[in-house]
Amino acid sequence: MFLEYFLMFGLFFVTAAAVLGVFLFLYAKATPYDDYQMIFVENNTASALGFGGAIIGLCIPLYSALVHSVSYADFAIWAVVAMCIQLIFVFALTRLSGKYSVERHIKNGDISVGVLMASKSISIGLLNAGSMSY
Repeated sequence: MFLEYFLMFGLFFVTAAAVLGVFLFLYAKATPYDDYQMIFVENNTASALGFGGAIIGLCIPLYSALVHSVSYADFAIWAVVAMCIQLIFVFALTRLSGKYSVERHIKNGDISVGVLMASKSISIGLLNAGSMSY
């Protein structure tokens, strides 16, 4: 019986980690700038803050899905939904132009915009999580 619980833990955990891994890849594709280049090569704090907030913004609804799901399939579906919501949000937000151009501000390293991006991503994650608390 203990082994069965451990295997279920492993299945849920590995799936959540895989969804996070896919998200890390797709998030970098969804933004119009190269997050990894900006973070690891250019040392762009604004980009790191925005990306970090997006990670937290995904993990909050993943946690909610883990806690509230009634089966593995239920969890997997809600995990994908959570990821898609976060990706749609970042795609839309980074396409703003003019004085609200997130792309331009992030590329310039404007930390205030990075903090705002992180805050918005976390907020969307909380709303996402709350919405799946059935």
